[in-house]
Amino acid sequence: MGMRISGFASGMDIEAMVRDLMTAERMPLNRIQQNKTKIEWQRDAYRELNVKLAELDNLMLDMRLQSTYMAKKTTSSNNAVTATASANASNGSYRISVEQLATNAINASNGGISAEGQKIDPRAKLFDQIEEGKIKGFLNNGEVEFDRTQPQFLKFETYVEGEMREVEIEVTEQDTLSSVLNKITNKGVGVRAFYDVEQDRVIMERTTTGQFNQVEGGKEIEFADNGFLANLFSMQSSNETGGTNARFTYNGVELTSKTNTTTLNGITFTFNDETSSTNVSVVSDTDQVLAKITEFVDKYNELVETITGKLNEPAYRSFHPLSEEEMRDMSEREIEMWDEKARSGLLRRDPVLSNALTEMRMAWTGMVKNDSQYNHFSQIGINTTANYLDGGKLAIDEGKLREALENNVEDVFRMFSNNVDGEGKGIFHRLNDAVDKTTKQITDRAGGSNSQLHQYALGRQIRGMDSRIANFERRLEMTENRYWRQFTAMEKAIQQFNDQSNMLYSYFNQGM
Repeated sequence: MGMRISGFASGMDIEAMVRDLMTAERMPLNRIQQNKTKIEWQRDAYRELNVKLAELDNLMLDMRLQSTYMAKKTTSSNNAVTATASANASNGSYRISVEQLATNAINASNGGISAEGQKIDPRAKLFDQIEEGKIKGFLNNGEVEFDRTQPQFLKFETYVEGEMREVEIEVTEQDTLSSVLNKITNKGVGVRAFYDVEQDRVIMERTTTGQFNQVEGGKEIEFADNGFLANLFSMQSSNETGGTNARFTYNGVELTSKTNTTTLNGITFTFNDETSSTNVSVVSDTDQVLAKITEFVDKYNELVETITGKLNEPAYRSFHPLSEEEMRDMSEREIEMWDEKARSGLLRRDPVLSNALTEMRMAWTGMVKNDSQYNHFSQIGINTTANYLDGGKLAIDEGKLREALENNVEDVFRMFSNNVDGEGKGIFHRLNDAVDKTTKQITDRAGGSNSQLHQYALGRQIRGMDSRIANFERRLEMTENRYWRQFTAMEKAIQQFNDQSNMLYSYFNQGM
């Protein structure tokens, strides 16, 4: 950029004149930038609709599953046995008696582990406390020699994946009672261990209920005689209270379970207490199915209302996106109101959205030819609203829909979710096709959040405008430089003229 002379000779405000000239020169560029902003707004509006379409599509996944319509609910005559039922459970009454609950095997130290007059600190180093004679187990077995700088190994046997296996825990010089017991618990062998401060006892127990050792009198957790556990924590296998299986009678048949939860005929029974008799009844959960359908219809209506609103939204042609210069002269409220009108009507009468509404309405209103009792949604109490301006919103006659669900829920499911081609295709599969088609069209036009500009139609327009803007800005820079060269030349000429005038004036004064 050459030297710029600003009005020293002419007395004119050259900077203001160039600024005003460049404002006029920038007007075509401003229009390109405004159009680019409009396209970006339109892209964002499309993407917002795609989010709503995805939400409806996700909700539709459940509506195409048989389990949604075959939901069951259970009642129990007392709290000793509770139950939940899957969609495959048969309606009816089930009689349960529980003779014995499942329990887990448990063992504890043979009395307190601290020496007389002492109290072990579960957070202090274990080897220090052994040497200080604070642990009764070692005192009872005489003085035990060990190299505290070498790892010691705590060993026991227990059932892992149905087989009795030896478990080995390393105990180092840095370990405390708490850390050793945590190592046992975190070993992942189905055994947890902890220290009962009040009773001064170490407790080890199986994390799962049930009898795993089928040998009479067999133990779930075995300790080697004179082993580290037996000596240190006074643990003896003979002190174990073994795990038991649940024993119960189901509709007169005696059964067992390793846990207090068992599933029979699609019903999961939970045993909370022993009981001589509990009646569990299973019935269809019409309320839940009705709530699911209502939730979906509400979401569908919300989408229809949004699309209809976008299609009919007024467009204010005289309200363009504001430039930074324009916003400087406006208040925040004025900018907000201006933007509201500038963004209005971006998708007015959009053909993609118009076709989407038409195809979604056809998905609902078309006949579903099948062998069931219902082949049109009006037969189960669902209809489009009477007001055509609603764009095809749905209204539910709850009483009629409940009656259909109670009398023949399987045919309701077939009408909604029949997964075949042709005229027998269920409503939700037709609707899914319409939603997927619209989503793809919008994605082709507006892309997604991770899309590159060249991957969608509006992006390619934006990229083209970016190129035009860059070229225009280079031309503007050249134009501004030209204006400054011209005004600089003018200033120099005026300055030369002024210099000559001053010289002649001085000559005349000398001759007088």
